Amino acid sequence: MLRTLDLILVGVMTAAAAVTYTIKHHAELKLEEVHRLEAEIKLEKDTIDLLKADWALLSQPNRLERLVNNYNGELQLQPTASTSLVHARELPMLRSQVPVSDVAEAKTGSGAKAKPKAVVPQPEEEDLMATGSVE
Repeated sequence: MLRTLDLILVGVMTAAAAVTYTIKHHAELKLEEVHRLEAEIKLEKDTIDLLKADWALLSQPNRLERLVNNYNGELQLQPTASTSLVHARELPMLRSQVPVSDVAEAKTGSGAKAKPKAVVPQPEEEDLMATGSVE
């Protein structure tokens, strides 16, 4: 009886050691994946910072003015009239905001006329992009 119990306990210990090793191995693989993903995230953040710096350099007003002066004969650029500028709220509605017409309802087979959804204008979002220009 003692011998049988010893064999069973040795088997349980061996199985527990195998499970422990498997779990440890999977944890190490996941840790390597986490380190790889953190390195990719750092690379992406560095790339974004570099692109922001590049954008700030390229959009400097004095640089743009110099380019306009150099290539004005070829491009024939003109200042934008103040009447040509519009706010986002003055633009036409998006397709997703256009109310459904009666023809579209008839095609879909809905018998009852539904009231068109009221379009709620969205407040203008603040532009968070830094251009590097003087405000």
